[in-house]
Amino acid sequence: MVTLIAGANAAPWLLGHWLGRRDARPVDSGWQLPNGQPLLGPSKTWRGLAAALIATPLLALLIGWPVWLGMAVGGAAMMGDLMASFLKRRLGLASSTDAPGLDQIPEALFPALIATFWLDLDWIDLGLVVGTFLIIHLLLTNLLPRRLRSDDR
Repeated sequence: MVTLIAGANAAPWLLGHWLGRRDARPVDSGWQLPNGQPLLGPSKTWRGLAAALIATPLLALLIGWPVWLGMAVGGAAMMGDLMASFLKRRLGLASSTDAPGLDQIPEALFPALIATFWLDLDWIDLGLVVGTFLIIHLLLTNLLPRRLRSDDR
């Protein structure tokens, strides 16, 4: 499960670093709320969403899980990521600002909750999935140089 969640979150980042920001259209189309803050920000892109929704089912297939489960996990992870970005903008945090916990928990919790319908996960399993993803994500992002940590989803 953590492998699929990590794949869903890594695919947009990898594609963004490979292609750069050129031709990456923001999901929110630059729309701003009345307070002048963007809805999501420029780092949440349609290209990044597509990357996650393509990569996660392929990764599921590679590890012997159903493609549709990969699609569900990828979609739920991206919904969690978009929700976290929305909340970060409401808190006045700039796009790609680190917010430990807020950046990881929704991205892991949403897909884990979706997967409980098929994988019979209990509350302990959910906690382990979210906790494992949180720790791995925090360790990896702190090991990467700052210039490589920015989002392009």
